[in-house]
Order: sequence, then C-alpha cells, then structure tokens
Amino acid sequence: MPRALITGITGQDGRYLAEFLLSQDYEVFGLVRGQHNPKRAVLEQELPDVQLLTGDLADLSSLITALHTALPHEVYNLGAISYVAYSFVNARHTSEITGLGVLNVLEAIRLAAGPGRPEIRFYQASSSEMFGKAQCVPQDERTPFWPRSPYGVAKAYGHHLTVNYREAYGLHASSGILFNHESPRRGHEFVTRKITAAVARIALGLQDTLTLGNLDARRDWGYAGDYVEAMWLMLQAEEPDDYVIATGETHSVREFLDAAFARIGVTDWSPRVRTDPALLRPAEVDLLIGDASRAHERLGWYPRVGFTELVERMVDADLALATVEADRLATPAGTPARPVGAAR
Repeated sequence: MPRALITGITGQDGRYLAEFLLSQDYEVFGLVRGQHNPKRAVLEQELPDVQLLTGDLADLSSLITALHTALPHEVYNLGAISYVAYSFVNARHTSEITGLGVLNVLEAIRLAAGPGRPEIRFYQASSSEMFGKAQCVPQDERTPFWPRSPYGVAKAYGHHLTVNYREAYGLHASSGILFNHESPRRGHEFVTRKITAAVARIALGLQDTLTLGNLDARRDWGYAGDYVEAMWLMLQAEEPDDYVIATGETHSVREFLDAAFARIGVTDWSPRVRTDPALLRPAEVDLLIGDASRAHERLGWYPRVGFTELVERMVDADLALATVEADRLATPAGTPARPVGAAR
C-alpha cells in the first residue's frame, strides 16, 4: 500500500487531497501543528482513516520524526501562511513558514534517504502569486516571476529551492504552480468565500451588505477538487517537473459577484456591495490567467468544474449553513428561514 504524508492537511487542499488519496488506496498521514489545533477534531471526524502526526514546518526535527514514523513514498507540502493580505501584516512569519518551511521539508527528505528506504517523491505547492506583475498573458512555466506580496516572494523562494534540490540531489521533486482554486471548504478570509457566505446570509435576511476591496482584479479560478488530482499525477510521472495548473479563463471579482447573486435570484447587486479602500492590497496583482498546456500534454490533466458551477456549488453550500443559522436565530422557535432571494 503506498503511503503519503501531507503537510497543511487541515486546509482546503489538504482535505481534498487526503480524500482523493484514500480513494486510491493510500495510507495517508497528515501533519498537524500543535496538540490543541482547533481543526484537528474536525479533520478526525471528517477523515477518520487519516493518521495525524504532530509537527511544524519551522521545526526540522519534527519533520524528520514524521518521516521516520510515516515512511512515506510521497510527501505533499501544502502547509503555508496562505492569506496574501496577512503576509503584508506579518511578512517575517509568512517568510519563515511559507518559504523556509519548504527548505526544512526538503532537508528532512534528503536526510531521510538511505539504503532500504523507499524513494520519497516530493510535491511543492507553488502559486500563481509568484507571477504577480505578470510579464505576459497567459502565464506558463517559462513566464518570469515578479511577486507583489511577501507571500508571493516566499512562494518563489520555495519554488526555486524545489528546483535546486531536484537538480542538486536528484530528488523526484515537482512544483504545481496552481492558480486560484476554490471550493465550499475555502476559508472565510478569502474573497471568494467571503462573497458566497455573505450572499447566502443576505438571501436569508441575516446580513444587509458586503464590503470588498478591488472589484476589478481578475483571477483564473478553478475547483480545488480538480486541482489536487493534478498534484497526484505529478508524482506518478516518471520524471519530475514544474506544472502550471489553471483553467485558462479569467474572471473579475465583479463577475464572481454576478454569478453568486444570480444564484439567489438577484440581478442588481450594487445596493448590497460596498467598497473600502482599506481592503486594497499595497501592491495589487491585476490579471492572472494560466496556460496549463504542459499538464494537458504530459499528465492528461484537465479541469472538470467550470466557473459558474464552482460559484453555484459554493453559494449552495453556504446557503445550507446560513439556513441552519437562520433557523437557530428564528423567533419564535420554529419560524422558517426567509426564502432564497429575500433580503431585509
């Protein structure tokens, strides 16, 4: 039975990847930071077959211990400080985890190698944020990096390290340059989930308005469940390489709002959406769109969930959560929640 170790397993991608690997008959280990991590109980309930290990990307010794315990054939490094806005507030912490954390994982793998031990194949979660002020459109594996945030800089450092360890030590180490990928499991701090959660609450009369920053920023948005399969395919390839994973379509935040509000029957969302300059990034990434031709040709990977379906899935999931909240808050007890499309 193949064994895999996933860092960042409590995040959106980690949970989807763990589900996928279990469906492929893997023995799955997940690295969790801190014994009292609040996400641990949720993960144990959701994925009871995953074996959880305590570790920290900032602590090399804990990573070495995790490798000795799991003896994995594959390591997926999904752990990071992944919220771009936070990286401007705490650039050092972001750099230590998102950047130097990659070095620690690679060093642990290099030190774990030896006679009688299985080859460890390594996946690094790189990011389209490395392109930042993109030098060409669309972006592919040959596009120069110009990161526009401490997060993007840290990801670029980890990406280059992965290439270096592949070339210097012969590691089967691949990087997935993933463009934005979303799902109902996305954190509420990200703009997509902020939108769909607010739209659901507005539909049920639990919220009046939504405040956002730049509505004109454009992103290549895909479905996280599709993207984790690309990660796995990279480690099944005979030779390691770097791959852009994207849909090849770009949409603005305004278009995301259009699709989300349309799901609840609202065509003019302008009275419900406000903008706040305080939510703008110090340096914006205006246009990201990926060319995943290499992944199509070499891995046979293609996205299955389109933009509108993705947004609708997220809104529907948040409507279910908001309905529970509305029913709980209803007065008197038993009063039904407002129908979809209703607002205060």
